[in-house]
Amino acid sequence: MKTTFKKSLGLLLTILLIANYAPLQAQEETPNENYVTISGVIKDKQSKKKLEYVNISIPGTTIGTVTNEDGEFALKVKDSLHAKKIAISHLGYVSNQVELTGNDMSGLTVWMTPHSNLLEEVIVRARDPRYIVESAMQKISENYNPKPSLLTGFYRETAQKGRRYINISEAIIDIYKTPYSEKSTYNDRVEIFKGRKLLSQKTNDTLIVKLLGGPNLSIYVDIVKNPEILLEEESLSYYSFKMEESTTIDNRPQYVISFLPQAILPYALYYGKLYIDKEHLSFTRAEFNLDLSDRNKATQAILKKKPYKLIFKPQEVSFLVNYKEREGRTYLSYIRNEVHFKCDWKRKLFSTSYSIISEMVVTDEKKENINPIPYKASFKPTESLSDNVSAFIDEDFWGSYNIIAPTESLENAVNKLKKQYKK
Repeated sequence: MKTTFKKSLGLLLTILLIANYAPLQAQEETPNENYVTISGVIKDKQSKKKLEYVNISIPGTTIGTVTNEDGEFALKVKDSLHAKKIAISHLGYVSNQVELTGNDMSGLTVWMTPHSNLLEEVIVRARDPRYIVESAMQKISENYNPKPSLLTGFYRETAQKGRRYINISEAIIDIYKTPYSEKSTYNDRVEIFKGRKLLSQKTNDTLIVKLLGGPNLSIYVDIVKNPEILLEEESLSYYSFKMEESTTIDNRPQYVISFLPQAILPYALYYGKLYIDKEHLSFTRAEFNLDLSDRNKATQAILKKKPYKLIFKPQEVSFLVNYKEREGRTYLSYIRNEVHFKCDWKRKLFSTSYSIISEMVVTDEKKENINPIPYKASFKPTESLSDNVSAFIDEDFWGSYNIIAPTESLENAVNKLKKQYKK
């Protein structure tokens, strides 16, 4: 691995003292389009448990969303698509479909059946896991988009102090990606198309944790397009690989390969799991965490600046990256990042817990007249999303754009913070 975690991800945490907050002006309005909204909840048919991060999409397109932590979803389907059904898929479950009526459909409960493990475990386990990873790396140019692409995504980041939300920022973003055969993100760009935010104005919340370059998760955490983060060939020797029990994604059998650091380097490495399609040898999912066994290395990897007397203690840094197969190619679908840490002020008895959660779901793709996003218009790694978007002042702000449905706790937080602005 040629670069450290800090450079390869482009995600820097800065702890700042914010004295004042002034809402920015509302940005461009959503164009008028006719659409229907399909909403409901996804549950496990056996356990009745609500399922989070389930993929909801329109077959044959990149249009879609994911369920929230409460298993809830809302998908806006434009009339011009003439869609007949939506597809529902999740790790380890039989894929499902819902027929559309052409009208709004709400209050749906969709049941997912766990997929019986029909793979030949003895044969699978006999394969060399590192060899499978290397083979999948060699097939990236064959399995992923060979052309430039311009994606539309929904991005949300939240900051919590304890259990209370102190920062909520959301954006509709455009994502330009060069062909995956380039295996470089140098010319990839993210541009903010629309955005909104809320910040707590309580005086004891003036210690704010910001994610700088957060929307660029779409670029830097795409492990297939950005091999420096995890899949760089010379970095494989830093890890030990192990074959785990196989599973399915979207009714397709998957190799599951876990990895752990086995080298001592000047910077922190990762541990986690890779999911690889058995037939195509394409990466379909990655779950990985920053190794915190050496807290100093982990802190150096994610912390850029803090007040002198503040002690920063990282607790967890985790990532989830999902890809979805369509017409023989595999495309980026969803990214989630969680950072949990504690802050201690010297000479104070108790520490304060903070959580930063960022997630991005690809909701659409431009098919024609794809042009690169100019550098001047792109979101820079040194920028903060909440400083570049407007306040939650327009109820119809998102129009026909798809978003990740807010959880009940997030809705309550938004309503409380809105009331503060009205006082």
